[in-house]
Formats: sequence, C-alpha cells, structure tokens
Amino acid sequence: MIVPTPRMAAAAASGAALIAAGYALGAGAAAFLLVNGALLGASVLDLSLLPRRRHVRVSRDLPSHADRDAPFEVAVRVETDRPVSLRLELADDVPQSFLAVPVESLAADWQGRSAEILYTTCGRERGIHKFRFARLRIRGSLGLWAKQLVAPVAQDIRIYPDMSGARGILASVQHQLILEGKRVFRKERAGSEFHMIREYVEGDDTRLINWRASARSRALMTNVFRPERGKVVTIMLDCGRMMGVELDGRAKLDATLEAALSLAAVALKQGDKVAVMAFSNRVKAYVPPGTGTGHLQAITEALFHLQSDFVESSYASALHHLMRVQKKRSLTVLFSDMDNYMYEDQLRPLLLRMQKQHLLLLLGLRDEALHRWTIMETGGKREAFVKSLAHKMTLERQAYAAEMASGGIDVVDVPVGELAWTAVNRYLDVKAGDRL
Repeated sequence: MIVPTPRMAAAAASGAALIAAGYALGAGAAAFLLVNGALLGASVLDLSLLPRRRHVRVSRDLPSHADRDAPFEVAVRVETDRPVSLRLELADDVPQSFLAVPVESLAADWQGRSAEILYTTCGRERGIHKFRFARLRIRGSLGLWAKQLVAPVAQDIRIYPDMSGARGILASVQHQLILEGKRVFRKERAGSEFHMIREYVEGDDTRLINWRASARSRALMTNVFRPERGKVVTIMLDCGRMMGVELDGRAKLDATLEAALSLAAVALKQGDKVAVMAFSNRVKAYVPPGTGTGHLQAITEALFHLQSDFVESSYASALHHLMRVQKKRSLTVLFSDMDNYMYEDQLRPLLLRMQKQHLLLLLGLRDEALHRWTIMETGGKREAFVKSLAHKMTLERQAYAAEMASGGIDVVDVPVGELAWTAVNRYLDVKAGDRL
C-alpha cells in the first residue's frame, strides 16, 4: 500500500499556491504543467527507490520466555536484496497486556541491505502471548511517499511468574539462602541422617564426638547429622474466585504462585521431593513428586499459565484427589485465602482426617484492608465502629488458627509481602525438627 507523506502534502500545498499565483499573473496553464510535472517526476523517482514487497524480508528476535514485569529486548530486522537509503518505521504487534512501547523509539535510518530496530518491553500477565505480525512503513529518499507493509512474523513468548526468588535460592550456597532480602536458612539442628565428620568446635554436642576419627587425625572430630532427605513436600494452590482479587497491585494467585515456586526451590535444594496441585472446583494441574532443578522447570511449565476461575473452590475434591495419589507421608502446604479456611464447612473434617497421615500447613493471605482498619486512628463514632468490627474479625481469625493448632494443624495469616519468606521458614523449621 502506497500512501503520501506529510512532506508530499506540504509540497502539493506549495504547488497549489504557485499555480494560483500563476493564474493571477496570467500564466496559469504553464504554472499548472510545471508544478504537476515536477511533483510527478519527484514522485516517480521517490517510488522507484522503494523496494518491492517480495524483496523485503522481516524477522523478529525475542526470548522464548521472560519473568512477569521483567524487561526484555525485542529486535526486528528488515532485509532486502539491494542496498537502499530509506527511513524505516515499525509498529510491532505487541500484546495488549505488555508495557506500551514509545512510538518515537520504533524508527531507524535504513542504510545498506538491512536495518534493525530494538525496543524494550515487559509482560504484565502470566501465560503464553503472541506476536503475530509487524507493520512497516518505508519512506523514500525524498520523503514524498511511503510504502506500508504487513509482514506475518508469528511468535510466542511465555511469561513466567517472578522467578527471581527461586533463582536466588538455587544459586545460593548452603546456610546462606536469601529471599526478599532476608536470610531464610538457619543452621540445621541434628537430624537422623549422617552427613559428615568435621573438626570439633566449641558448642558442639560432646556426645557426637567421633573418637576413632579423632585418633586418626590427632584432632578432636565430631559427627554431623542432618534431617533425612528424600521426604515429600506437596504444594496445593487454590485457583478459585477469591484468588483473582488484587492485593498490593497483583492478584493473590500471582503472589501465592511465586511463593510456591520459592518453597519448591528450597525443598529441591534440600534434597526433598516436591509435588504440586492446582485446583478450583476441579483439579486443574498435578505434578507428581520429583527431585532436582529440572523438576522445578517442570513445575513452572505446568503452572505458569494458571488463572483464577470465577467459581468457589472445592477443597473436598482436591483433598480427596491428593489422598488417592499421595500415599506417602508428606508436608502438605496449602496456599489459599484466610476467609476460605474459616467459612468452608467441609474443610475442617477433611483436614483432621488428612492430619493422621500428612503434616499440614495452611497459609492464608492477610486481609490488608482489615489490618489497616484495626490500626487506624479513630476520629469519630463511625471510625470507632469500623475499628471495633475489624478487631472482632481479627480475633475470629486468631481463634480459628488456635483451634486448628490444637488439632495439630498450623494456620498462618500472612501479609502478601512475607508469604514466600514465611512458607520457606516454616518448611525449614519442620526439617530442623525432623518432623517428617
């Protein structure tokens, strides 16, 4: 498609003025022929310099995947068979949920056989997103006409949850796991599995001194034990309607998914097996127990595109499915909303039944509005009434957690910013206490 440029419009307007002046001077016909001839000649020259559509090749280079809200670079390359000197403008088919790209950054001078336009964007929603085509506008050397092309360059990119916490855990060394700026791995207490022999230091348990190794090395040596490895950690993710609510600028499901992946990374690093289940009114995904960093990638691939469903979650179907497929004792960590725990009638008897075989940990996201009302200043009757109700609801949450704790089930009401850190530390406490 060939379209005139603003420069062509300006030239035509100037030509019209010259023609009008020619008619005023009695030389209108000559001015008309001269102006239109000049414009026609310039247009033919300009159009002849534009490459034909079949000679233009377009390609796009973008990563196969990226983390949510993590910037990445996209390169669009245009090539032709012969050297040209043109102006190239690009309108790429960036998905609607991505960060908008400034129009002025998508232009370049095309000198030679190829040109490349680079821009930076980021995905704001998890899932598989499509770049379908690239729209090009090529201007000739005179800038009078532009050729518009639509090149089909279909590509997909996978937007994962924010994996920075999980990658930091996998890259860290033993005893120095850092998550969200906090140290989350405390020194393990003695477990049941022999780990190594090292030199005795002050404060070590004298009952663990290895006298035979001490005699050989002529230095006091001690046995080091660690919690048994190869245990199973089962992560359950609620994908019901309550998890689609935004909290601190992101959906609850996004926060729980990132915390779940961080927990999985720590458990895998500790040598345990990790299984994951996602559910709403049905089981949406299940990844059986596995080990190693490759298993973390398998979990990520199974979960990265999960979305919340506008239905009530069925804890009964999810827990019954888990009891069928997971016979071995495991630490079962359930990520959901605190209100769901409190007001789901079928949940408590099922959990008490599961508690006989599995160690249970329920993590619920704290209601930040309720928390703000609890600590707000009261300036009148209305504020005092709201604050009293908020205190009452907070006490109900605490009473529910205490009631479940009396049955051996931990329930933690967690701020969204501390969810991953809390989940990891609770798991490490279980490991340190050798409770699995």
